[in-house]
Amino acid sequence: MSKELNIISEIEIVFKKKIKSNQLPKVTSSAEAHSILRNVWSDKIELLEEFILLLFNNSNKCLGWVTISQGGYTGTVVENRLILATALKAAATGIMISHNHPSVNIKPSQQDITCTRKLKQCCELFDIALIDHIILSGDTEDYYSFADDGNI
Repeated sequence: MSKELNIISEIEIVFKKKIKSNQLPKVTSSAEAHSILRNVWSDKIELLEEFILLLFNNSNKCLGWVTISQGGYTGTVVENRLILATALKAAATGIMISHNHPSVNIKPSQQDITCTRKLKQCCELFDIALIDHIILSGDTEDYYSFADDGNI
């Protein structure tokens, strides 16, 4: 066997828990999730579309958050395998996804609806609950919740 075949890259899977489980915030509504999201969102909320993932344990306590993607003014690319890989790394049993519309319009597009349905199907394969998909806008405190609207 040649030496080139013995050289491979190390893959590191890391989830660094900084808070004790009893100190994690419990999220029981879209309003509570929206409050967390407002606190973690970047100052580019009115400029660039971003996609953020919240991860949850079995008690609906928020383990943490991660920015999945950042795009331009009218869209961002989201890969379901990246979302699921992140959820699996954190041993999450539930996730909430969120993205912003730099415009004031928080109504989901057809692409938003299709993306949510497809991700829900992917999550079901791994027994991970897709709890909600929340759309925010930078100009207003309003938000759209797929779960509140019966679309999850």
